[in-house]
Amino acid sequence: MAAPERLAGLIDADDLRRRLSALVAEGADGGNPAVRAKALVILKEVRLEARGRIQEMLLADKRGVLCAERLSFVQDELIRVIYDFAVAHVYPVTNRSSAERMSIAAVGGYGRATLAPGSDIDLLFILPYKQTPWGESVVEYILYMLWDLGLKVGHATRNVEECIRLSRSDLTIRTAILEARYIWGDRPLFDELETRFDRDVVQGTGRDYIAAKLAERDERHKRQGMSRYLVEPNIKEGKGGLRDLQTLFWIAKYFYRVKDARDLIAAGVFSRAEYRRFERCDDFLWGVRCHMHFATNRAEERLSFDLQREIAARLGYRDKAGLRAVERFMKHYFLFAKNVGDLTLIFCAALEEEHVKQAPVLNRFFGRFTRRRKPKGNGEAFVVDHSRINVADDEVFERDPCNLIRIFHEADRNNLDFHPDVLQLITRSLRFVDDRLREDEAANRLFLELVASRHDPERVLRRMNETGVLGRFVPEFGRIVAMMQFNMYHHYTVDEHLLRSIGELAAIEKGAIAEEVPLATELFPGIQNRKVLYVATFLHDIAKGRPEDHSLYGGIIARRLCPRLGLGAAETETVAWLVENHLVMSSVAQGRDLNDRRTIETFAEIVQSPERLKLLHCLTVADIRAVGPGVFNGWKGQLLRTLYYETEPYLAGGHSQVGRDQRVARAKAELADKLAGWNDAEKAAYVERHYPPYWLRVDLPRKVRHAEFIRTATREKKKLATAVMPHAFEGVTEITVLADDHPRLLSAIAGACAVAGANIVDAQIYTTTDGLALDTIFVGREFTDDQDEMRRGQRISALIEKTLTGTERLPEQVARKTAARTRLEAFTIPTDVMVNNSWSDRFTVLEVSGLDRPGLLYDLTREISDLNLNIASAHIATFGERVVDVFYVTDLFGHKVESRSREKTIREHLLRAFDGRDPKKSERLSA
Repeated sequence: MAAPERLAGLIDADDLRRRLSALVAEGADGGNPAVRAKALVILKEVRLEARGRIQEMLLADKRGVLCAERLSFVQDELIRVIYDFAVAHVYPVTNRSSAERMSIAAVGGYGRATLAPGSDIDLLFILPYKQTPWGESVVEYILYMLWDLGLKVGHATRNVEECIRLSRSDLTIRTAILEARYIWGDRPLFDELETRFDRDVVQGTGRDYIAAKLAERDERHKRQGMSRYLVEPNIKEGKGGLRDLQTLFWIAKYFYRVKDARDLIAAGVFSRAEYRRFERCDDFLWGVRCHMHFATNRAEERLSFDLQREIAARLGYRDKAGLRAVERFMKHYFLFAKNVGDLTLIFCAALEEEHVKQAPVLNRFFGRFTRRRKPKGNGEAFVVDHSRINVADDEVFERDPCNLIRIFHEADRNNLDFHPDVLQLITRSLRFVDDRLREDEAANRLFLELVASRHDPERVLRRMNETGVLGRFVPEFGRIVAMMQFNMYHHYTVDEHLLRSIGELAAIEKGAIAEEVPLATELFPGIQNRKVLYVATFLHDIAKGRPEDHSLYGGIIARRLCPRLGLGAAETETVAWLVENHLVMSSVAQGRDLNDRRTIETFAEIVQSPERLKLLHCLTVADIRAVGPGVFNGWKGQLLRTLYYETEPYLAGGHSQVGRDQRVARAKAELADKLAGWNDAEKAAYVERHYPPYWLRVDLPRKVRHAEFIRTATREKKKLATAVMPHAFEGVTEITVLADDHPRLLSAIAGACAVAGANIVDAQIYTTTDGLALDTIFVGREFTDDQDEMRRGQRISALIEKTLTGTERLPEQVARKTAARTRLEAFTIPTDVMVNNSWSDRFTVLEVSGLDRPGLLYDLTREISDLNLNIASAHIATFGERVVDVFYVTDLFGHKVESRSREKTIREHLLRAFDGRDPKKSERLSA
């Protein structure tokens, strides 16, 4: 069989046949194991050589579909050669009967004549109704040869009647045979299957098949994550991936009976331009997939962070315009995924048109079909088609471009979905979104009402984004469409994150998530201008991907855009302030000591008013919740609420100016009142065991628990004791340790937690006047059930106790725990060490940030101990692969570190500990 020109030169099948035949030239038995072994060596050599050549061609020409076709062609030729060798030399038949024949067909993805480097080889062996042992023997020989070549082979051996019967009852088998392609063997058998399948299976079942395939697609999207903008997408099964394109083609082949996707132009489904988009999407996705398989040497379908850099390099991307090469590559990936969504929409519109008068089996996928239309607003511009908005005619947007904004406003106001026809028309009318429309007062008013809608702004804004209108009407938003950030913290692209933030804010306003965010829900009704909050939420990350600080440059964009939208000067300034400071509350809450008065004073100086504090709190909650599933948790919520409650009285003018000694005395008296069952002598003795910082920084319920805990340990004469308390709402478990005070105590606790796999999120360290240390750590919760979490906490506590008594040696344990390679190695983050004396009146604050790794907190706390510093509190925040650890410290005499040379030494040592204790790293420091 002659190879097409584009596939010529990959493999010389005739020469391969001659080489295999030479193995039996002198009468050797083709079935002899020695002959088979030699044949296998030749086949492996030819296959590896061809794959190597194909990979080089892919790197050179970047043509994904062609690469898949090349791999498929080489596989075809190998199967043909093995079959010919088997029937000629292993199981030869002199006078072959009609029962001694077979046809080999490729099915599944292989049936489309495309194959990824690591894909399974799916084969159908078609046998006649009457079978003989010859057929079974040949099939077995071919399969074992393919398996011994290292291939994953899916196979079935059936006669035509079995194929037809099973296709009727099994959708997977039906789809496989729908794509069946003749490879070799008896052609009439294959032709009989094709004819019977078309007549007995396909005919009259188009509607049911389409409905089933779309339901299958929806279920697949649920499994993979409903968004096509996940930053580690599954290129094959994810939304906007190859499987979605393949589903379109399956349906097209079944319903329109086309052999090639190009035939959809003649069928009136795609325009030529839309078909070119189909080809570009297919080629790009196939190229990425083939590179992934070649790079990993396996069938890797998830485009994980550690692969993204390599694939970007293979595809020739370079750093440019404030974006790293990997971010440019992923932006293009998401744009192609969006194009797949657009093509799906167009295809569904064409299917609906074909099914207008048919039974409503597809209604749950396409909505209701056009049977009656009612005008909806704006004269005759829009009509309602069974709860879906459509246009009265195809010139609606050309006559009045403002209708391109108005239609989304109407859909939101009346809770209407969009007819596929109108979405297709919108995407073809984007040229009307020009500077004149952007400056149109009515268009901007409608858009502002849409952003701040009381209905479901996220739903309609997402439609606006998918059609391309949003990015055209707000060009600054267009810049961040499909933009990903190469980090593990953000789960979605920037545009998807902004839209989800709007959705989270709307959920807060409606009280839909009150149990998870009680304070934000309580504050929202009292906000004086909800409009500015929605606009700030829409804009808060709009300057991502620029060389400048995105918060500050976002403020510049807000000051430029808000007047265009119709906001007044004061409203514009509030929006700009929120955008500029949208990260402040989160960073202070997670990275500062909220019991330190200086923290609250500094934060209050930034916020300046109770109204801004409300706005910032709601924006911060919506922002964190929209980052991705599980990012916002009870602990972060608690920190944000604590910061709000500590700051609000200060801003409202009610901040206490009572002296420190008076506040300590009052705290002692409050605790004494709560200690039921204690006599006066016990109370008096206990309150003298703590230094002033303890009384000023710990809340009353925790003081009561500490008192009972210490009293019990004292009575039992324990110098080492632990207590565990799960906090379900905050999503953390509190572990309190009472032990003899020594500098390495927190380091030992951190090491034990690292070995136990517990993630410390906060730590408070206090010493008593009688030489004990009272350390409280908070670790991230793993179990939803309190009893399960309590048992986990007790296991961690037991390991801490073993560590502190010397029965468990930490350095070796931590080293073993941290030796394994992690996903974090895909990232490069510069380490930064700050020594700051202005953030606290009593402590020097050490802020260390960089690439997270297992055992990091253990190394840092051990180094701080070596520096003869006492840690008063530690605050650990992780943002994906980036960690920010903050320590409030004093020297051994309880004073701040205020010597420049001492500060330099601390920076040097902490940088060395952070980066793996390499002393040469210190040369990167500046004084």
